[in-house]
Amino acid sequence: MARYIGPRFKLCRREGVNLFGNKKFNIEKRDYPPGQHGDKRVKLSNYGLQLREKQKVKRIYGILEKQFRRYYEKAARMKGVTGHTLLQLLERRLDNVIYRLGFATTRPQARQMVGHGLVMVNDKRVNIPSFLVKPGDEIALHLKKESAAKFVRENVKVNEENAVPSWLNSDKDHFKGKVAKLPEREDIQFPISEQLIIELYSK
Repeated sequence: MARYIGPRFKLCRREGVNLFGNKKFNIEKRDYPPGQHGDKRVKLSNYGLQLREKQKVKRIYGILEKQFRRYYEKAARMKGVTGHTLLQLLERRLDNVIYRLGFATTRPQARQMVGHGLVMVNDKRVNIPSFLVKPGDEIALHLKKESAAKFVRENVKVNEENAVPSWLNSDKDHFKGKVAKLPEREDIQFPISEQLIIELYSK
């Protein structure tokens, strides 16, 4: 699956928030968009607000336009509020789950761990970052080398201040986790206005 490999701090400056949770990205110090004409933020139209919100959510979860639209179309076909269902689908991605369990410091790092075959779901190796977990699924890291285990332990230590959401159970000592239930809207604490995205795609 294609992914963005360009400069990430540039994207954070464009959206005005730290999209990736990287502590090195000081948004407050450079609180203006990138580029030659990025010395100030202009007032956006309704369409501009909708577009920026969509771009922000895409970049948070590390997916491109075609895949994001498929998530929206799937959410629109499902029961419930489309905006909430869309965010629920994104939260259930395996790379996001690894990040939320505290085993990776950023979602891109979690995606790399999944792609390298370090993640097991119900005792089966899964190397697809977009794999959707469901309640009852058991997730474990398969770390053959001590260097890999040490790396994850350091990540866990860095993430000590980040609480694991209520829909996940985490056994950080044994690098395991379990999906207790589907994520609720309140479990997604990052400032997202999903209604703007729905309005954009509904045109």
